[in-house]
Amino acid sequence: MDVDTRLLRYFAVVAEEGSLTGAAERLFVSQPALTKQIRRLEDGLGVRLFVRSRSGMALTEAGRELAARVVVLLDGWDEAVGAVGRAARVLCLGFLDAGAVGDVPEGIAEFRRARPEWRVELRQFDWSDPSAGLARGEVDAAVVRLPFPGQEKFSVRELFVEERGVLLPVRHPLANSETVEFRELLDEPFVSAGAATGAWREHWLAVEERDGRPVRVGAVTSRPDEWIGAVAGGCVALAPASAARFYSHPDVVFRSVRGVSPSRVGLARPRERTQAVVLDELLEALTRRLSRS
Repeated sequence: MDVDTRLLRYFAVVAEEGSLTGAAERLFVSQPALTKQIRRLEDGLGVRLFVRSRSGMALTEAGRELAARVVVLLDGWDEAVGAVGRAARVLCLGFLDAGAVGDVPEGIAEFRRARPEWRVELRQFDWSDPSAGLARGEVDAAVVRLPFPGQEKFSVRELFVEERGVLLPVRHPLANSETVEFRELLDEPFVSAGAATGAWREHWLAVEERDGRPVRVGAVTSRPDEWIGAVAGGCVALAPASAARFYSHPDVVFRSVRGVSPSRVGLARPRERTQAVVLDELLEALTRRLSRS
């Protein structure tokens, strides 16, 4: 049978984690979606790969045979893809939001002046994958908001920090305030990313700054237009200061907030892969352009 490598990656993570919950968090997918993909793989192979129980996912004998080979298989595929990319002279850079990558085109232009034979492709991901494609091996590097789940598995270079503020409906009682105290927002309905985004979701809900007060989630979104729309509809949302420049809406205002930590932006890349020298050159060019004092 022909097997989608994504299914093999999902299998490998479930086998490593020993549970669907942990694997779903690492892969930034919902547990039902992951279950469906594992079943697709099992149906395609015609064998059961896991025994499901309350304690987790135990490999069957067939599953152990696949697990013993899948890492080498995927590493070989990744190397082949990398070789194709090097031959085609294409590098893929993931990102999440315009505020984090405002000067990226200048960095790419600097790189291309030194390496005119290479092309850099930018690929934007929604907030269901805070790693901007790194966790699924879809990009060579990414400009990301820190922290994100699985961050410790990547090499991350912090580029700059920017203050977090709050997006409010224009008719909100605090909309006319120049600066808002975070404690004034504790009981407000917040726009949230999906639960699978873990630490990234908690950062944008300022869980650490709540002193144990529960979060009231008013909407769950994964795209900027949904995010702004939810605020216009009555929710509030923490946002980086750059959001005021890049995401506007007639029924939404941005205000500074006291009492929350800033947002940190980093440049991340896989640790385990052998990267081409040109990728290091691109990262250096981007670092020079994106780093802010």
